[in-house]
Amino acid sequence: MGAALRIPNRQARHLWLSTNLLAATPTGAVDLQDMIWRLGFVQIDTIRNVTRAHNHILWSRNQNIREGAIWTQLSDRALFEHFTHDASLIDVRVLPYWRRQFDRLGEYMGRSEWYQSGLGKAQIAEIRDRIAREGALSTHAFDTKVDKREMWARPPHKKALDQMWYAGELATCHRKNFVKFYDLGERVFPSHDPASEAQAVDWLCRGALDRLSFGTTGEIGRFWDAMTAREAKAWCEDASLIPVEVGTANGGSYAALAPQDIETRLAALDAPTSRLRILNPFDPAIRDRARLEKLFGFDYRNEMFVPKAKRRWGYYVYPLLEGDRFVGRIELKADRKAGELSVIGFWPEPGTRWGAARHAKLDAELTRFAKFAGLSATTWQVARA
Repeated sequence: MGAALRIPNRQARHLWLSTNLLAATPTGAVDLQDMIWRLGFVQIDTIRNVTRAHNHILWSRNQNIREGAIWTQLSDRALFEHFTHDASLIDVRVLPYWRRQFDRLGEYMGRSEWYQSGLGKAQIAEIRDRIAREGALSTHAFDTKVDKREMWARPPHKKALDQMWYAGELATCHRKNFVKFYDLGERVFPSHDPASEAQAVDWLCRGALDRLSFGTTGEIGRFWDAMTAREAKAWCEDASLIPVEVGTANGGSYAALAPQDIETRLAALDAPTSRLRILNPFDPAIRDRARLEKLFGFDYRNEMFVPKAKRRWGYYVYPLLEGDRFVGRIELKADRKAGELSVIGFWPEPGTRWGAARHAKLDAELTRFAKFAGLSATTWQVARA
């Protein structure tokens, strides 16, 4: 491969933010499909702490977006919904390479004890046949009882629907008030010729590296979460890639791989905007916590499912990004009845000075975020730093 190209830490941070569409000021014309294509996918989440994760992730990149706009893209078949690291919206152009993920997850869920529905094959077939006859149906159209003795219990029909959804036999055709409506995959997915296994692995790895700009074999393999580590490693060994040495926030470095145009990408970089942004806990720029800590020296953990007594920070805590640095964390909650965005926790990053100018930037972003969520005021329930 030759000598590794050195990418200093600050340049690596700028490239990562640019690749994640977080370097430019978040304004201008809105092109949701292009945004999702460039990110690869956007995770969706049920929790509406202030606004749901998918809305926030997109808004962080263009603040002219309106809540819920993404669902038109799903209904219009510009996107499809399936599982990467979690339920996600994916550009439909990825679909020819996604058959392997339907097959992998369908087989896994079919073997998973937790996902065994408790329904017989005939009953599962009847659920599918009913959708075939009646058209798209939500889980509310079915009525099987849950075993309340089971933690995280789900009704048998819900497990059966999900199992067929993971396998691509059923697909999300639209959502209404965030409720998923299932239809036959053949009626939802646009006509396409599935790629071979080799073509799919090649495309997904190249697509991952393109959206990472530089990455280890593990990072490439984990990007879509649609292949084994062995498959990703074999691809990296055979592909024509550029070896790079990436500087870390603590002064060290690590070996990674980059696409052929890496020097062009680096030469085209501009410094990120100095605007302060409130990022969502599920934002793709911070999804890989190990990568985040290596590049930015920012130790972030999502503590929603951590018992309260064991949390370091809070339940739904947002990282604060300013330029190319993470400068703190903030916990927010929407009081929709009062029309207020409440600040219930605030933790400046150690070593970061919070003067009047930085507080003014945060106040401006809080005002913008509140407006996006349909709230008219911001109140602080904790002391500022």
